[in-house]
This record gives sequence, C-alpha cells and structure tokens, in this order.
Amino acid sequence: MASGPAEAPRDADSGVLDLGGQRLEYRRAGPAAGEGATILLLHEGLGSADGWWPFADVLAAATGRPVLAYSRAGYGRSSPVALPRPADYLEREARAVLPRLLDAAGIRDCILVGHSDGATISALAAAAGDPRIRAAILIAPHVFVEDVTLAGVARARRAFEEDDLRERLAARHDDVEGAFRGWSDTWLDPARRGWDVRADLRGLTVPLAVIQGTRDRYGSADQIEAVRASCPQAEIHHLPGIGHVPHEEDPAGALRILADFIGRSCA
Repeated sequence: MASGPAEAPRDADSGVLDLGGQRLEYRRAGPAAGEGATILLLHEGLGSADGWWPFADVLAAATGRPVLAYSRAGYGRSSPVALPRPADYLEREARAVLPRLLDAAGIRDCILVGHSDGATISALAAAAGDPRIRAAILIAPHVFVEDVTLAGVARARRAFEEDDLRERLAARHDDVEGAFRGWSDTWLDPARRGWDVRADLRGLTVPLAVIQGTRDRYGSADQIEAVRASCPQAEIHHLPGIGHVPHEEDPAGALRILADFIGRSCA
C-alpha cells in the first residue's frame, strides 16, 4: 500500500477532470483516446497518478493503447476530501465515482489496472457491470481485512510519524496529512475489522487477471485465493520473491503479464 514517490511523467499529457464537486488530476500516455480500449490505472492507498510512471509509458508502448492514470480525491493534486473517510470508501469510489470519471474522460471502452486499494476498486467496478469495462487486472488486491494488512498499515503509520515517509509523500500530494490519515485511519479503525467484499465480486464476469508477490507485506495469498473463489475465471499470477509493488520491483515481468493478458482478452 505504501511506496516512495516515482518519477513524474514528463512527456505525458496531463490535466484535470471536473466531476462536479470533485476535480481529479490525470496523466495520459500512448495514442489518443479512442484508439482501442483505454488502460485505466488506479493507484494504491498512498499513491497518485504520478506514481505509475515510468511504467505507464512502457505499458502504452508495449500495448499500443491509450493509458490514463488519475489521482482519486484526497490524493495528488486532486480535490481534498473530508475526514474521516467512510468505511465503505472503496465501494463508493467504484460505484459512484469511477462511472463519472469515465464520462468526464470520454472513455467508451476500458481495461482497469488497479494496485492495492486501486485493485479493490477495479474489482468492485467491474462487478457492478458497467459495459465500458472490458477486463480488469488486479495487482495485490484487498477483498477482506487480515492481520498482515493491518500490521503493514501500522508500520507505515510509524514511518510517517517517526521517519521520513511524510517527506517522501509530500512530493506527491498537496495534502499529505489528509492523504495519509484518510488511508491509515480508515484501515486501522476497529469498526472496519469485518470489512469483506468477497460476495460483491460474484457479479464479475469480464476477463480477470490477479497478480501478487509471494513477499507482499500487506496481504497474504488468501487474498488472491478469495478472488479466485468468487471469480473462477480469474487468471492467477503469484510471483516468487516479489513484494507489494510488482510493477516497480520487476517492471519487465509485470509488463509481460499485463501486455499478454490485454492482448488475449481485448483483441
């Protein structure tokens, strides 16, 4: 869920999408929208649009498809949000915000690629049945709360309060305090201990790939097995020796999986 700032996409198109009440920053790479299904990148719990670069440029080049990444409200340069976040903030993002973002961006067909919290949003959005979503790739998703996840969030909280995580995140977020507290406080709220969206995924019928590293410190293999149980069509990639951010730790390997799956699923 937590990672350091990545290089900003210097050559990518960028701007702001107005959703009415929310202004969300975006970055683009690859050909113009409309030239094949757009790959829509959804960031992790402490991420932003910028955090997908330079991987987004490579993904656009390898697939020949438009790529768009955006920062959810409360992250990056997007509008702030009121805290505390509600316990179902991921569900709200998937069902209420994402369809409006597709409208605002003029996206008629898309492939969702989500990481961590972004993977959960991607799964829930695909399960909601929006016909514009043609496939989904989930990188290190969370579909229920487990102790390893909470331990990871608690470590990040200590790093934010005692080490240099605050300074590293400040390079990516206008409201670094709001971005961090909105994520950490919601996950560590005892009232959220029973959060579980496995039943919601049973409506997911589009092609689905799930990627997780065997050394993921924010989730165990039980997460991907839970997705497989709810979505029998899921293609599973459990990567030896890889942690929570496969597309940063092994970008070439992650690119092969994504490009191959997208080529087969959305020809």
